[in-house]
Amino acid sequence: MERQGQPGVLPFAAHSCRFREPAESFFVFRLGWHFGAKPNSSCEELPPSLKLVRTMRNRIYFAGFLVAAGLLLYFGRNLIGRSALVAWSLAFAGTTAVAVLGMALYRVQHELRASRHELARKEAELNFALEVQRALFPKKFPADGGLEFSGVCVPASGISGDYFDVIQVSGGRIAFVLADISGKGISAAILMSNSHAVLRMLAHAGHPPREVCGQLNHHLYAITEASRFATMFYAEWSADECRLRFVNAGHNPPLLVKAQGTERLEAGGPPLGVLRDFEFPEGAATLEAGDLLVLYSDGITEAGAGKGNDFGEARLSSVVTAHRNKTLDEIREQVLRAVRKHSGEEQEDDRTLLLVRATRSVAEAK
Repeated sequence: MERQGQPGVLPFAAHSCRFREPAESFFVFRLGWHFGAKPNSSCEELPPSLKLVRTMRNRIYFAGFLVAAGLLLYFGRNLIGRSALVAWSLAFAGTTAVAVLGMALYRVQHELRASRHELARKEAELNFALEVQRALFPKKFPADGGLEFSGVCVPASGISGDYFDVIQVSGGRIAFVLADISGKGISAAILMSNSHAVLRMLAHAGHPPREVCGQLNHHLYAITEASRFATMFYAEWSADECRLRFVNAGHNPPLLVKAQGTERLEAGGPPLGVLRDFEFPEGAATLEAGDLLVLYSDGITEAGAGKGNDFGEARLSSVVTAHRNKTLDEIREQVLRAVRKHSGEEQEDDRTLLLVRATRSVAEAK
């Protein structure tokens, strides 16, 4: 049966090509110091298993050659004056051993330079990806709209799969979101940037939260593998009504801290990208002046889980409630400090926090 995309190509075991190593290239191929050229073969590349076998064989040949040369030099040292043939043999063995060692040293230096170059290239790519990702986070928040914000994302490995945004849309409305893309590293960051672009387009088009989440869910389902998904909390604030409409797509329920107590905003559905045609229900909440909304990723509440004692939602609520009258930046730092103190300096997952506080009441809006 032909492999899709490669008609007529069979697996390597079915190939009839033979790798030929001419005698004149013994030192080149057997000792593995052929720089730049390819083996005389009708196939372009060896499979990984045969590459490993060839590498180990080359090392055995190399070690055997050096041992033989050393033994010849050692046992023949007393025969140099008795036989010209022995003298020439020892001279040849010594010269060849020095040449082989020199070639080995050159090969090591060559591979070290190549490794440094590859590491530098990858580091440059990671730095570029990090700069691109940082540019996606909001540089400033809306100043007048009945809400104030403070947000932070602390990546675990340089590049984060977490995402938050605050978007000023038409009609005096403000949309804000916090999402967590499955996975880590560059692949999660790429999916995050894609989701960022699509979500902003849908928000500016004036779609309500249920439609924004529904269309973004359909988009992610179409472009990702079954193992990839995103949890997200998306909300839209109406300053005229002091009312919040939201959808929680499988994300950690945000905490709404009021003077009377704390509520969890859970209305919504599964993570995005899991069920293609799922229709997300909306939730709603009215915010009074001073009410505080805490959006967070699981890197906050699950900090310390590797030690069997995660930070947890209860501790997060306790810290926020204890400092709720401080500025949002101060509350943010208190939360991060408490998480670090609980879990230690080693960070297991991205930690993202978005704090939202209402600055006007319903009566003032009217």
